[in-house]
Amino acid sequence: MGGIALLARELGYTVSGSDTNVYPPMSTQLENAGITLSNLDDTTQFDPAPDLVVIGNALSRGKPAVEWVLQNNLPYTSGPEFLASYLLKDRWVLAVSGTHGKTTTSSMLAWILEYAGLKPGFLIGGIPENFGVSARSGNAPFFVVEADEYDTAFFDKRSKFVHYRPRTLIMNNLEYDHADIFPDLDAIKRQFHHLVRTVPGNGLIIAPKADHNLEDVLRMGCWTPIEYLGDDKDCQWQIRNLSQDASRFDVHIHDKKAGTVNWNLQGLHNVNNAVMAIAAARHAGVPVQHAIEAMSRFRNVKRRMEVVGVVNNITIYDDFAHHPTAIELTLGGLRNKVGDARIIAILEPRSNTMRMGVHQDTLAASLNRADEVIYYQPADIGWSLEAVAKNTRPPASIMSSIGDIITRVIQTAKPGDHLLIMSNGAFGGLHQKLLAELKSRYPAPGQK
Repeated sequence: MGGIALLARELGYTVSGSDTNVYPPMSTQLENAGITLSNLDDTTQFDPAPDLVVIGNALSRGKPAVEWVLQNNLPYTSGPEFLASYLLKDRWVLAVSGTHGKTTTSSMLAWILEYAGLKPGFLIGGIPENFGVSARSGNAPFFVVEADEYDTAFFDKRSKFVHYRPRTLIMNNLEYDHADIFPDLDAIKRQFHHLVRTVPGNGLIIAPKADHNLEDVLRMGCWTPIEYLGDDKDCQWQIRNLSQDASRFDVHIHDKKAGTVNWNLQGLHNVNNAVMAIAAARHAGVPVQHAIEAMSRFRNVKRRMEVVGVVNNITIYDDFAHHPTAIELTLGGLRNKVGDARIIAILEPRSNTMRMGVHQDTLAASLNRADEVIYYQPADIGWSLEAVAKNTRPPASIMSSIGDIITRVIQTAKPGDHLLIMSNGAFGGLHQKLLAELKSRYPAPGQK
């Protein structure tokens, strides 16, 4: 929604907004754009009455702002419908969908098009370091959008991505998530099938060959050419000569080498993301070698293994991982990078699916590559993390306050350690509080 606000501002509209918990980097981005924010329950924001209210999918009936809009017959729409009507209708849309990697892959794809001089528009659920903003209208015809399967609004329960009508579609992967919206995996597959139905016959779908859930989706019906990533002989795209830390790999098309990517990212999941982005950019006319050059200059998204700071040779990372698969991939990538160095993983189970306890049977195993695990137990989560901690292979503890986490880390962290903080929220400002505490204990030379 913050990105859509930026796009509306760029189109020349006067934009204001409201929410209950806005934090950096989005709050800073909105402030820099001159977009004023108010409390969600403050109905004075509707005086004078706006020309249009764009309502996010986190709002439901009963919220004062929603009730005011309905009772006063104010014109309203959803974020995806606003995007479709005001920006996408005349554009070549390149959409990136999947349970994991949407933000990173969208950022990669937008950067490749930018590197090629095409100046694409984009809407991404994070802030790509190569751009510094999460959204811009860009130049026609290309627009990159992170295509989320979450529902659209309280008045439109379809997945967001059915509004976007992409010509180029990446489907990264598919697992069960969003338990607050979908009763089971089959319900999500059905929404992905609806997305596939919107891609024209002269478009392109890009998918990994080994994802059986996506294969189920495509078997429901597909009217668009497909290019696969994988090792099978019928796959157009392959990855070869992957280094242990994934900092170097070759891109092959039909088993012929197209070039080599050298970069600073880690993890096989990011390698897969990159090749998907290269394939999508090729469909938009960018030569593969040019896209490979762009990937070698790609800077990751904020909050994706972002280094918050290094104090006394202790490195603090901020990562958005909140699903067991994403947690495992993130930890695996960091482990391959740091070798035998000690990793302390600190996890906040904040997503709706996590808070409902859906992943409690698989969460412990996803953290096996850490050396120590600290679970944060919010007071309102509704289930206990004790069984998860007990089944966690590395030593694990449960903390119920940010202060307790900081105390624990300060007591145990040593030079050479890597502190991986994982949450899809602000985590009570833990990152900066921990960094500040470490700096106070280990001041830089010349500082007191």
